[in-house]
Amino acid sequence: MNQSVSAMINNPHVRQQKLNRLLVRYWLYLICALVAAMVIVGGATRLTDSGLSITEWKPLLGIFPPLSDQDWLVEFEKYKQIPQYTELNQGMSLDEFQFIYWWEWGHRFLGRIIGFVFAVPLIYFWATNRLEQGLKPRLVLLLALGGFQGFIGWWMVSSGLVERVDVSQYRLAVHLIIACFIFAYAMWIAWGLTGDSQHFSGILTRKLAPAMVILILIQIFLGALVAGLNAGFAFNDWPLMDGAIIPDSLFVMKPWWLNFFENLKLVQFVHRVCAYLLILLIIINCFVAIRPENSPVHGRRSIFLVLLVLAQALLGILTLVLQVPLDWALFHQAGAIILLGYAMINWRALHDGNA
Repeated sequence: MNQSVSAMINNPHVRQQKLNRLLVRYWLYLICALVAAMVIVGGATRLTDSGLSITEWKPLLGIFPPLSDQDWLVEFEKYKQIPQYTELNQGMSLDEFQFIYWWEWGHRFLGRIIGFVFAVPLIYFWATNRLEQGLKPRLVLLLALGGFQGFIGWWMVSSGLVERVDVSQYRLAVHLIIACFIFAYAMWIAWGLTGDSQHFSGILTRKLAPAMVILILIQIFLGALVAGLNAGFAFNDWPLMDGAIIPDSLFVMKPWWLNFFENLKLVQFVHRVCAYLLILLIIINCFVAIRPENSPVHGRRSIFLVLLVLAQALLGILTLVLQVPLDWALFHQAGAIILLGYAMINWRALHDGNA
């Protein structure tokens, strides 16, 4: 071994830097896992119509659930004042209310846990000089995004407390896409600490990598619109939709652009079409990535991306034709997060290898 390389490896400062990177990387992977869990629990909260069961936003005191029978009755009375109860759940029992309350409380509690698990190690790493200078602003941005996400969550809930019986699909989509951005950005930072930058790639492969991530985020946004409108409970045939390749009544609302956000049929149709485009893009990326100008590592990643997107498409089809059972819907949502995370790893690896 070259003496200079050996000296570098045995240098205490280099060893400490590697250890610091390892600790920060696995901490960020933990954050990614918790955010992914948050997205899945949020999906369950949506599918069980639990999101409006807590009608107040108490960032600090809200950590405590009702602790007595009287506390439960007080919370139940608050819920009885909103349209979801008066128009949909009139006559609901206290036990039924407690079921939906625990889902929403768990969702909010997990958000607080994520904030704690992020902020406390961040303070420790910063105070002990374990963070490289370039990491600090990125981690502060992540922390700010997490706080902003809490506000967006309440902004979403508040849309269903006065005139609606559910939350706005627009606000739901914004809430979900910010969570996905936090997840993806944390994954980007974490993977950048691996030192995986020794694999060559062609320019087309590098251009396709961000395109796949962007299209996945668009597809997730469209999926949130589908969920917000409960559009998955309608038009449950596949590969046809409402008995046709291109169904009718796609543009019945005026102005025409409103159909893309509020017409159940067009929203679901666009979600399907975007899925086909995403599959096509990822398959094209695979054919490009396995060419000789790319490292075999990128080729293997591209093949795995194809497998992930096909599995996700299958989960989406099953969720649709089975009329959105809770377990299949959550598998589908988890699949979207996994696909996004791996596409982000692929992009970061290509970026680092050609920086």
